[in-house]
Amino acid sequence: MVIPKFGLVGGAEQFAGELSSRIAGDPGYEVHVFANKWVPAGDRITFHKVPVITFPRFLTTVSFARFARAQIEKAGAFDIVHTHDRIFRADLFTMHGVPHRYWVREVRRKAMSLFDRATVFVDESLILGGNCSRFAVVSDLVKQTLLEEYPQADEGKVSVVHPGVDIERFQKGKRSRAQTRQSFGVNEGEVLILFVSMNFELKGLDLLMQSVGRLKKLAPEKKFRLLVAGKGNLKKYGRIANELGIGQDVIFAGVVGKEKMAGIYQASDVFSMLSKFDTFGMSVLEAMAASLPVVITDRVGARDLVAGGVNGFLISCQAGPDEVAEKLRIAANNLDAMSENAFRTAEGCTWKETARKTERLYREILEIKSKR
Repeated sequence: MVIPKFGLVGGAEQFAGELSSRIAGDPGYEVHVFANKWVPAGDRITFHKVPVITFPRFLTTVSFARFARAQIEKAGAFDIVHTHDRIFRADLFTMHGVPHRYWVREVRRKAMSLFDRATVFVDESLILGGNCSRFAVVSDLVKQTLLEEYPQADEGKVSVVHPGVDIERFQKGKRSRAQTRQSFGVNEGEVLILFVSMNFELKGLDLLMQSVGRLKKLAPEKKFRLLVAGKGNLKKYGRIANELGIGQDVIFAGVVGKEKMAGIYQASDVFSMLSKFDTFGMSVLEAMAASLPVVITDRVGARDLVAGGVNGFLISCQAGPDEVAEKLRIAANNLDAMSENAFRTAEGCTWKETARKTERLYREILEIKSKR
C-alpha cells in the first residue's frame, strides 16, 4: 500500500490505516506500506520510508511518485500494488478525491499553477497509463467525475468502495448525552443541530445559520439550537449569527478531539452539512453511526447513503434557507424513526465491509494477472 501519510489526520490517511490493519490481520496477506510519515500499526505491517521533495512545491507530488516507484522496485516483487495517492504505476488506485484537473477548474476555480500541472501529470500517468486493473472510488460522485474528466477510462474497472465507520465507538457516547448537553447549556427538550467542519465556508455554515433563523417562524413550537464543532472564522460567523437573531442559539465548540467527538454526536439530534463539494464526508457517516438523521447537499459523496425522508434528506446546492429549514423541521418531527434508520444504514458501512469489498478487488486483480 502506498500513501504519503499513513494513519495520520485526514480521511485518506485514516482510510488506509483502518484498511491495512484489517487486511494484515488475515494470515494470507503480507502487507508492506510505503509512506513518508506514518503511525505504527502493529508488527504485521512492514513500513518503508519514501522521501519527498517539498521545495520547490511543484516537486512534491512528482518526487513522491518517483521515489515510491524506486522503493517498490527495490523492495521486491509484490503481487499487488495498491495506492491511495498519485503515483506512476499501480494495480489498484483508491481515489479519495477527484481528478486534480477537475478540482482546480470546477471547485477551486483558479488558474493552473506549476504545482497543479505537475500533479495533473502524475494523475494522468496513473489513470490513463499506470497499468491499473481496478479503481476504487469512495463515492458515486467521484466515479461520475472521473468518467466525465477522462471518458477514455474504462467504467468497468471502476468500483465504489465507501469508507467504513466504527459503530461501537459512536454508540458509546449515549451514556454521556445529558452531561454533554448540559455542558453546552442545551436543555433536553431542545432540538440540537450539529455541524462539523474545519472549513466553515466550504461546508455551508452560513446557509445553515440562515436556515436555523427561519425555523423560528416555521416551527415556533420547538426550540432549535446549533452546535458548531471545528475550526473557522469564529468572529465572522458569530457576527452572522447575531445579525440573524440567533446569537444565543449558536454554540461554537471549537476543535474537538477525536476521543470526545462521539459524545458530541450523541448529544445532538440532527446533523447537517451543506457542502458545495465533498468527495465523501466522513462526518456524515459518523453522524449516522451515532443515530443522527442527516441533511446534506447533493454535492456530498455520502449522498449514496441517504434515502430522502427515511434516514435524512438531500438538498440541492442551489437550495435556499427555507427549503433547508423545512427539511430540518421534518427531521426534528420524526426523530425516532429517522434516527433508527440512520443507524441501520451505518451498520452496513463498517470497516469490515470496506475490507471485504477491497479483498474482492484483490482477487479480481490476481485473476487478471494470472491470465496475462
